[in-house]
Amino acid sequence: MNLLRSTTLAIAFAATLLATGVHATDVSMADGTVTFSTPDSWLGIMETQGDPEAHVFQVPDPSPTGRNSLARVTVTVKQVADVNSFNQYRSEATAKAMALPGYKVADTPPGPNSNIYTAQENGTAFSYTEHYWFKNGHAIQLRCMRPSETQAGAAWKAEFDKGCAALAAQLK
Repeated sequence: MNLLRSTTLAIAFAATLLATGVHATDVSMADGTVTFSTPDSWLGIMETQGDPEAHVFQVPDPSPTGRNSLARVTVTVKQVADVNSFNQYRSEATAKAMALPGYKVADTPPGPNSNIYTAQENGTAFSYTEHYWFKNGHAIQLRCMRPSETQAGAAWKAEFDKGCAALAAQLK
């Protein structure tokens, strides 16, 4: 009887967590060699296993803009043999970005192995920030993209950019 009651409580608790949208914020990738945490408000919307491995998070935009333009952050980890393979991975990713409609690079990149640019997605202008690292035999890409203009305003954009920068600091 105790087992039945414990099982019922556990199921009820799990259902409550799922219904309220509570989710884990700690992420482990590449067999634990890449770990990070995300803000509680970011929603995990996609995850792939294997090589490459990716985690995609939606950063909810509470304004009407958010219904049509999905702000998101992606962390991708791929095994690479050496620095030359890392540079090839980064070059290929940059070439894909340059092929996006309306691609326009920012005047000054935020640092080495980083890109800031704008491009169109479904007719909406997005701002992209990408960072790349070579660690423990892996190429790591952090890609943050948000609508360039949102009705959520400057405070929301600043919070998005702050979250992206905090994640970049963890992945270094």
